[in-house]
Amino acid sequence: MASPTLITPTASTPKPLTPIRSKLTLNATASTPNVSTNTPPLIRRGFLSLTVGTALLVPVTSAWAAFDEEYVKETEEVINKVRATINMEKTDPNIATAVAELRDSSNSWVAKYRREKALLGRASFRDVYSALNAVSGHYISFGPTAPIPAKRRARILEEVDTAEKALARGR
Repeated sequence: MASPTLITPTASTPKPLTPIRSKLTLNATASTPNVSTNTPPLIRRGFLSLTVGTALLVPVTSAWAAFDEEYVKETEEVINKVRATINMEKTDPNIATAVAELRDSSNSWVAKYRREKALLGRASFRDVYSALNAVSGHYISFGPTAPIPAKRRARILEEVDTAEKALARGR
């Protein structure tokens, strides 16, 4: 039940709100504002914010370009390892070591680039990730000496080809 003090009206009238005063005060004695003293701080402030903002953007873009070049180089290396491993004959004595090397390089590639939000939307990342997932899943399930079925091999090679095309376009 509601409290009786909340329901009963008060006899006093509410106080009017006080107006908010601006921190900028004009000098009452000066008839014309002095433009030369008011303008330079605004111009200086704008200039400083522009130069600081530009200085902060330049290192970010050069760092991003270096990161992008590294991503392209490492992705091409992983793609070449996937192709070389998939195209090996099942009687090749080096297939087990090639699969182990592919697993190590794919794990490090995925661990490095999966956290990058900027790369998650790229077509090259999506296709390489899917191809690595298919290859790793096959070798984990069936062993390093089991040949990849023709249908799965064709799909993996197609994903790798589209990833290379996307890398060449910068995507």
